[in-house]
Amino acid sequence: MKASSPPRFRTTLYPLLLLATMLLGATATRAAGREYYQVQVYHLRNQQQQQQVEAFLKDAYLPALHKLGVPKVGVFEPVGNDTAADRRLLVLVPYQSLQQWQRVTAQLEDPKVYGAAGQQYWASAHDQAPYTRLETILLESFADQLKLQTPPLTGPRPERIYELRSYESATQAQHLNKVQMFVQGDEVGLFKRLGFNAVFYGRVLAGSHMPNLMYMTTFDNKAARDAHWKQFGESADWKKLSARPEYQNNVSHIDMQFLHPVAYSDF
Repeated sequence: MKASSPPRFRTTLYPLLLLATMLLGATATRAAGREYYQVQVYHLRNQQQQQQVEAFLKDAYLPALHKLGVPKVGVFEPVGNDTAADRRLLVLVPYQSLQQWQRVTAQLEDPKVYGAAGQQYWASAHDQAPYTRLETILLESFADQLKLQTPPLTGPRPERIYELRSYESATQAQHLNKVQMFVQGDEVGLFKRLGFNAVFYGRVLAGSHMPNLMYMTTFDNKAARDAHWKQFGESADWKKLSARPEYQNNVSHIDMQFLHPVAYSDF
């Protein structure tokens, strides 16, 4: 009898768990208070896969995380997702420590934690998988004082825009320089003063594009997003900061994703 293959997502999580073990020692000397963020990207072929994954997230995955001590989980889909060749769902899971991330991740590998609502998803056959690929990105918050925030948006939920930005750098040194520009250079402060409603800022510790940092800002609608970025680009503070010689050429590639929160998202 041919042995059944383990779920494909384990091939992603096991190396990350090993990495976490190493990071626990590497970060032991850092000040307490850093947060960790897991961004999961479900790549989907069609609406059927999306419906299956969303049912799992809504009825099993988020409730399981809530029971395991993660009170807020964000679930988002890209603008225009329904016509994309590669549909996606993004799940943002915040953790207070690497220890919590490692413990909860291990617990989530037991199908019993999901109850009856997760069994169809968990038991999917190899030729009826609920997704084409599951990508996992692990991040660490920039600084102890930069914690995850729930955005104070007031506009209609379907119109809200969550913008996830990814800044790659040519080298690790230039990546660290860009993080320094955000924190010590006060680029974060400028975003705050201009009302960008940031959810998180984080360095990518493990992912397919590195060295890299990611952050998420939020707006009531697309028009508000465009107006905020216009104001940012025209800001005297930004022009002064971006002209400083020590911060030149520290970003080699930028990706931007415009997202809507799904109805059951905690954010």
